[in-house]
Amino acid sequence: MKIFVDTAVLEEILEVKKLGILDGVTTNPTLVSKTGKPWKEAISEILKEVPDKPVSVEVVATDCEGMKREAKELAELGKNVVVKIPCTEDGLRAISELHREGANVKTNVTLVFSPLQALLAAKVGATYVSPFIGRIDDISYDGLQVVEEIVDIYQFYGFETEIIAASIRHVDHVRRCAALGVDIATIPFKVIKQMYKHPLTDIGLERFVKDAEKAGISI
Repeated sequence: MKIFVDTAVLEEILEVKKLGILDGVTTNPTLVSKTGKPWKEAISEILKEVPDKPVSVEVVATDCEGMKREAKELAELGKNVVVKIPCTEDGLRAISELHREGANVKTNVTLVFSPLQALLAAKVGATYVSPFIGRIDDISYDGLQVVEEIVDIYQFYGFETEIIAASIRHVDHVRRCAALGVDIATIPFKVIKQMYKHPLTDIGLERFVKDAEKAGISI
């Protein structure tokens, strides 16, 4: 499973990159606003530091023509830009028309909350689809069940669209996504840090250090 970091904060992206596990970055207007930087500056910095991995950047237009225009402009920012387009009638139409027109735009259908939305995203040729696990959980439904159904549908029909599990809230979301065979999980920075922490690791390390000192091993 590929790991994307869900943030627009450059320092967080660089820390995940140093770990050697960064496969991509996803952003949205909310995440960019938290940086306190102008939108273009924040995105340009990310693309400079992550030039060879997918970076998702979202359109803000809500009409088909506006989305298409923005998508083409965003794609010009870098060859690794993936344009996030919402799963609406206009959004799906925009992706379909971009493909028919031969536009070289990679797309990520966002704000997906049902298997049928994901089915339509694949049908119009989206590069990625992003079901929102945590937000589905928030309305007392099982977000991971939705993801499991999407995985089954895509495998059954052989769709090439990759599934990005989004709106991940905790490490168990990540664990269960990996067990389901999800292509990608886009994970908040704080959750990535939690993934490599375990109390038994800390206890074991402390014991090893003490035993090393007893054995006269220089640390």
